[in-house]
Amino acid sequence: MRTLAIGDVHGCFTAMKTLLACANVDTSDRVVWLGDYVDRGPDSARVVEFLIAQSSNANTVCLRGNHEIMMERARNALPGMRSWAMCGGDATWDSYSELYGGDGLEAVPKSHWEFIASLARYHETETHIFVHASLDAELELADQFDDTLFWGDFSSIGPHHTGKPVICGHTSQKSGIPKSLGHAICIDTWACGDGWLTCLDVGSGRYWQANQAGETRSDWLDAN
Repeated sequence: MRTLAIGDVHGCFTAMKTLLACANVDTSDRVVWLGDYVDRGPDSARVVEFLIAQSSNANTVCLRGNHEIMMERARNALPGMRSWAMCGGDATWDSYSELYGGDGLEAVPKSHWEFIASLARYHETETHIFVHASLDAELELADQFDDTLFWGDFSSIGPHHTGKPVICGHTSQKSGIPKSLGHAICIDTWACGDGWLTCLDVGSGRYWQANQAGETRSDWLDAN
């Protein structure tokens, strides 16, 4: 069984579907989605709808990202709405209105809110640790602070005391190439900008990429 990690989708439904086909992802693969499914790209509602369906597979793990946190805050308070809109939430608002009708967050189905509330803080396998943004190398996973897990910068990640490599997103690699520090790998390759959405096979180091134009490519971490 492959263990695959997929970086920040940010509403890029076309890139996501193209990537899954390019990497030949199927139900036998363990797939860890690293968060930030919404905002900035055009199709956040469709991305969340797709992931809800995928979550019925026990091999699918969906992590929480800071943009899901901002979306929840926007639902509950006007200051949160303003901050969310400034960070791409307006695109998510539009996508729900277009897909379901209604006015922005009022159009978000209950099942989508339940999905967002259920997202995991982190995921650990026998060989790797998966987080959205960063972690404190000295702390156990259960003791990590939310500010670090969801908002921390990739450059701040030190080797975790377990010795397991960390796979994360959040810090956009505008080169379009995953960045490896050896002990940590960032696969947010700016899908919602001019970059790519990345799927990494953490066992082999091979990765596949797709963009909103439907283009694909593949390479190996060791080649960079």
